[in-house]
Amino acid sequence: MKYINQIDLKGKRVMFRFDFNVPLDNSQNITDDNRIRAVLPSINYALDEGARIIIISHLGRPKGKRVPQMSLAPVAKRLSRLLDKQVLLAGDCLGPDVEKMVQELNPGCVLMLENLRFYKEEEANDDEFAKKLASFADVYIDDAFGNAHRTHASNVGITKYVKECGAGFLMKKEINYFQTQLEKPVRPFVAIIGGSKVSDKLSTLINLIKKVDKLIIGGGMAFTFLKAQGIEVGKSLVEDHLISQAKDIIEQAQKLGVKLFLPVDCVIAQSKSAESVTKIIPVQEIFPDWMGLDIGPATITLFREVIANAKTIIWNGPMGVFEIDAFSRGTSAMVHALAGSHALTIVGGGDTDVAVQQAGESENISYISTGGGASLELLEGKILPAIEALEKCAN
Repeated sequence: MKYINQIDLKGKRVMFRFDFNVPLDNSQNITDDNRIRAVLPSINYALDEGARIIIISHLGRPKGKRVPQMSLAPVAKRLSRLLDKQVLLAGDCLGPDVEKMVQELNPGCVLMLENLRFYKEEEANDDEFAKKLASFADVYIDDAFGNAHRTHASNVGITKYVKECGAGFLMKKEINYFQTQLEKPVRPFVAIIGGSKVSDKLSTLINLIKKVDKLIIGGGMAFTFLKAQGIEVGKSLVEDHLISQAKDIIEQAQKLGVKLFLPVDCVIAQSKSAESVTKIIPVQEIFPDWMGLDIGPATITLFREVIANAKTIIWNGPMGVFEIDAFSRGTSAMVHALAGSHALTIVGGGDTDVAVQQAGESENISYISTGGGASLELLEGKILPAIEALEKCAN
């Protein structure tokens, strides 16, 4: 696979696929511009090389219809401010008007095309749609890691029709942290996997158990593992159909000499509500009509000790229902533990990213991924369609 700095961009029409699917409030204001800031190195490099820049992206899920609230206008405005340079916004991503704007684009200028998902052909990986997009470009650079696990026209189909394709600096960084570090981690290597359901992370656990020295399982998914050990967990979230797989993972860990850690106590309540009365209790003593919604203080101490001597830590998924204050302590404590660690710390997954930002520790984590689903699939050991397409293009 080629990278942006290995391709001649001078004077060329360089089409960037970015993931500018940023959160907006009710007034169409961007509430978090990290995904925009993350690709500035790629844009600035292309500007320095004298490229004519065309940006394509999606925003939200308009399902093939033109939805004004999902226009990329706020993104173009924010990017203009960050670059200190005007970013033109086309009224569409295809058509004669767009073609005219592309032709009139001068070196060092930036044009953003309107939301790709206003066309249903984008998510369908329609060949004709991909061909039309490709006709605007001399060079195609994919820097949209957050969309790399999708097979869409703008990140897979398009690579068949542009002469030169490559990856941007963000994609390079993501691949390095999630692929390279997984293959040759500095040990001890610890993985922390949380979130609500085992079904969402089963493939990840099966892949990681062969690579790590220690595995921490927290969040709602831990209760399926606790039940697999014969512990009654009240009304806590349990996926009964996955208990046998949980047992298999526990047995596999023992065979491979991997130390697997589960919560020893938890914060329980009768309902998932901010108003609920809470108690901290050992996992063996959860009341029949109560549910576990966060890890408890003894578990926090245990998990801190587990990662104390780690050299590489990967974390995906919160330790509890962290969006409710009463059940946020475990996740917050783990964020601070990672931030204070001397290990290489890699965080992936949208919820975990939010937790790190809420705790104010973003600067103290080695790397925070911009793609939840994509990073999870890399942790599962899968080949991402967009990366595979770039590799084929290079050959």
